[in-house]
Amino acid sequence: MSSDATPAPGPLVTDSESDSGSDSDRDRDRDSSIDVLVLGGAGVDTIVYVPELPLPLADSHMIGTGIVTRAGQTGDFVALGLHRLGLRTHHLDLLGADPEGDLVRAFHHEQGIPLTAVPQPTGTKRAVNLVGPDGRRLSLYDATRGRDADRLPPETVRALAARARHAHVSITQPCAHALPDLRAAGVTISTDLHDWDGRGAYQEPFALAADLVFLSATALDDPERTLRDILARGRASVAVATDGAAGAYLLTGADEPLVHVPAVAPAAPVVDSNGAGDAFAAGFLHAWLSGAPARTCALHGSIAGAHACTVPSTRAEAIGREALLAEAARLGADGSAAGGPGHGARHVRIEG
Repeated sequence: MSSDATPAPGPLVTDSESDSGSDSDRDRDRDSSIDVLVLGGAGVDTIVYVPELPLPLADSHMIGTGIVTRAGQTGDFVALGLHRLGLRTHHLDLLGADPEGDLVRAFHHEQGIPLTAVPQPTGTKRAVNLVGPDGRRLSLYDATRGRDADRLPPETVRALAARARHAHVSITQPCAHALPDLRAAGVTISTDLHDWDGRGAYQEPFALAADLVFLSATALDDPERTLRDILARGRASVAVATDGAAGAYLLTGADEPLVHVPAVAPAAPVVDSNGAGDAFAAGFLHAWLSGAPARTCALHGSIAGAHACTVPSTRAEAIGREALLAEAARLGADGSAAGGPGHGARHVRIEG
């Protein structure tokens, strides 16, 4: 089939429909409620720990720590974080019939996270992450693993959304096209704009359609101005900009003051910033869906993000509910005991 052809959607495959599950298992999965439906962001990363960033120009570099390919991109790790915190989580995305897709399916099966995979003829999303000694990263995304015509089947989105309390939407193609169906289903929506500069057209539909918006302050000249613009122009009632070791900035209304959330000192050395933003979103959402105040939600996000920076990105690991709540209790409801080194440095992303 040529690359510009648009095949009809193939049969959907979920881990609960695999041969390893009984009929009762499959029925229970189809009938069960979902706390958070995660859309998009499924893929595979190849992790390379480099001696420094930017990497010096040379014909070759010897990588003594090895080069590791593992399942897990932004949607996978948000789903993992939510699942470890006890929320019923379901992940929906496009996957190829390729080794990368097999890794993603195995990841969800091993973690116990239900996955609905839509066939993707161009292959599963993949990236190479260069990680420096200080935990900073530079990510290279394979832009050939998708097409403008790609869509998540609307009937599948609607069916899963009908069972869900909330949807977290990754900014990967083609999730923007699913936003109207999610809105019609009546679920609340969150999204992570990553390193948006506040002006790029691609992220804008996500920013304006979500009730809760996360983004990195990496590319922002004025985080407060961008957060206020999101609330003024879109549906969001809460917007958060994470800023690595500087903490985070929280805005809960057009007339509310900007709140600075101190960074939480990690319990172990920082080794990698990969996944810190995904962990922050999962921690925040866990508290937000329980009705906690936004400041408490931000503290929970900061704790989860700090933990993520102590875990090499070659491993799939997220903080559990008991550990998160214990650390939140130690720090106090407002995080007043937080401080010290934050949860990792800013990261650089190369896309397109």
